[in-house]
Amino acid sequence: MGAKHTALEKYFGYTSFLPHQEEVVDAVLARRDVLAVMATGGGKSLCYQLPALVFGGLTVVVSPLIALMKDQVDGLRANGVPAATINSSLGYGERQIIERVILEGRIRVLYVSPERAVQPFFLSLIAKAGVRLIAIDEAHCISMWGHNFRPEYRRLRVLKERFPTVPIIALTATAIPAVQDDIAVQLALKNPARFVGSFNRKNLTYRVVPKARYFPRLVKYLSEHRDDAGIIYCFSQKATEDLAEKLQGKGFLALPYHAGLPDTVRAENQEAFSHGDAAIICATVAFGMGIDKPDVRFVIHTDLPKDIESYYQETGRAGRDGEAADCILFYSRGDYNTIRYIIEKECTDAVQKDVAYRKAGAMLDYCETAGCRRKFLLTYFGEAYPEERCGGCDRCETPVKVFDGTEAASAVITCIGEVGERFGASYVADVLTGAKVARIRENGHDALPAYNTGVGYTRDQWLLFIQELVRKGFITSTGGRYPVLTLNERSRAVLAGDLPVPLTEPGPEGVVAVEAGEDYDEALFLRLRRLRKIVADLERVPPFVVFHDRSLKEMAKCYPRTGVALLEIYGVSEGKLQRYGRRFLDAIDKHCVEEGIGPGRRSG
Repeated sequence: MGAKHTALEKYFGYTSFLPHQEEVVDAVLARRDVLAVMATGGGKSLCYQLPALVFGGLTVVVSPLIALMKDQVDGLRANGVPAATINSSLGYGERQIIERVILEGRIRVLYVSPERAVQPFFLSLIAKAGVRLIAIDEAHCISMWGHNFRPEYRRLRVLKERFPTVPIIALTATAIPAVQDDIAVQLALKNPARFVGSFNRKNLTYRVVPKARYFPRLVKYLSEHRDDAGIIYCFSQKATEDLAEKLQGKGFLALPYHAGLPDTVRAENQEAFSHGDAAIICATVAFGMGIDKPDVRFVIHTDLPKDIESYYQETGRAGRDGEAADCILFYSRGDYNTIRYIIEKECTDAVQKDVAYRKAGAMLDYCETAGCRRKFLLTYFGEAYPEERCGGCDRCETPVKVFDGTEAASAVITCIGEVGERFGASYVADVLTGAKVARIRENGHDALPAYNTGVGYTRDQWLLFIQELVRKGFITSTGGRYPVLTLNERSRAVLAGDLPVPLTEPGPEGVVAVEAGEDYDEALFLRLRRLRKIVADLERVPPFVVFHDRSLKEMAKCYPRTGVALLEIYGVSEGKLQRYGRRFLDAIDKHCVEEGIGPGRRSG
């Protein structure tokens, strides 16, 4: 067994690598610069943690958030790896102690912020310590073409300038080719080995459901998943607080998280979520990169994300342990107006504004597609998906039905003509549904024959019809910032009765979550989860630092009797066996005695 496989099993409790992990590790061990694009949950951290153990000496990891660093350090220490972080939360005395330990060669992995990484004193410190490897996490932050640009990341090229022979590995979960190229240039990587893994998160199920009257359906879903942890993303700071308060009123352990909260409150709420004291966090996108919790079982969006990249990264916070998780988006086309307002307010450059509108348009297309949502996401990131149906999205679980929509299409076309081909989809839908808005009254369009003729469908359903008619070429959209609907030859053929129009039948409004049965002792699993929480609280670490859910489920399936058998469980390292093994084996023994489970059903 080679050094990397020995370290993999000893320190992490794994017997094999995830896809692309070994290739990346081998490139780093060959002392090459590396750019790795791997989906959240794809095991990016191990790509530098394992080489750090093989290399010996010091590995420096640049990470954007203190909470993220702390979780990583706690996880490494639980596995017997000497790790530390230097950040702004430490006092002068604490920093001095850590710096001394670094110079003594007693730290393998050191986490720092991008701001600290470029400071002259810090550069001198790691030079004296003989830094062997540098890792840049969330590397897309360095690119202005990315979705989460952070100016401080641009200064990180000094690391390659100061340490030209030290390999650098840059890691990200979301980077289109243009962003990948920019990362390599900005970090001054030398002929980097580039690895782009699959963007397909097979364990995630994607659903888009109508937003109208969503709260009762949200409560119903959460009531069916009370034992699960989840993130609910909201667009505004106020919305996170309002929703958390409403959910608390329904008996849920929900807390808000946004940049406007005091630092102490924000840290406390994140810690409560990470440690399992709060099941639900209602957050803005500020929560994006700061969460390293692997057992998030659902991510829900109550508002439309601004682009596919953001949506992918936020949904990527679910199911990082490889277990099944739900991604639910409550969608209303009206949310696009909010995004448009933000674009107009924040984008001063014309090119940047055009890019933002195109990205927002792609987000609308994702929500309104009649095809497989997984295939849509993968295609967006340039990845081919050979299957027509993934079986893991609402479109594939319940394929759309097509009906003769000629009558509905005629109503839309007639309305567009009557308003003079001067308005967009939202306005046309308002006229069809008889909306009592000032603009319609001022234009005199409440007196049109088309006004309130669409009573058979909701406003959102009419918007979906309009989108589909544009996509199929029955009407034309001018595009741009304020798209206007116009008629064409196909429109006139529909009105003349010469061209039938197939349309997608509107889907149900409920959130349907298909539960997959799993083969493990649920009572034992819950017992082990309770024990894990007690142990984690005693050690002041998040429960997942002790054991992942997957590890507990395997224990609840195999009923291990000995330490040797426990080491065969996924994620049980030698360090964790020594630290926690006896307590968990005792709990398993007690459960087996109570339930009459004999030695023949147990491993070891």
